[in-house]
Amino acid sequence: MAVRIQEAAFGAGAELDRFTADAPGAGAVVSFTGVVRDVDGGLRHMLIEHYPGMTERAITALVSEAVTRWNLNDALVIHRFGQLAPGDPIMMVATASAHRADAFAAADFLMDYLKSRAPFWKKEVTADGADWVAAKDADEDALSRW
Repeated sequence: MAVRIQEAAFGAGAELDRFTADAPGAGAVVSFTGVVRDVDGGLRHMLIEHYPGMTERAITALVSEAVTRWNLNDALVIHRFGQLAPGDPIMMVATASAHRADAFAAADFLMDYLKSRAPFWKKEVTADGADWVAAKDADEDALSRW
């Protein structure tokens, strides 16, 4: 199990290759990579802030829950902070399990909780100014299935 909160970019393919190689006995590996998407008005960049230490502890607890709840062989969460441009990878979740259902469910769970509960603050900067990204009802609603 690994949680990395980092400013540096990462290569999703290389991360997935390394994760898969280090998950012996897994019959299924599921991954998701989120990228910074553009917004109306043209996104110049997104600024992501967090509190070091607190963020890692919160996400580690979440990953630990997923590992035990779905009988995972391994799990990985990478989340970036700092200034990111449209198209930059922002986060990655990977899960490994003996069977695909557990790997998919755990990855979905992690993505839902990272989207709505991970302690990150995001500001979108466009030509018109800067705005903090507000929570979305749909993201909160997604948690009800867990």
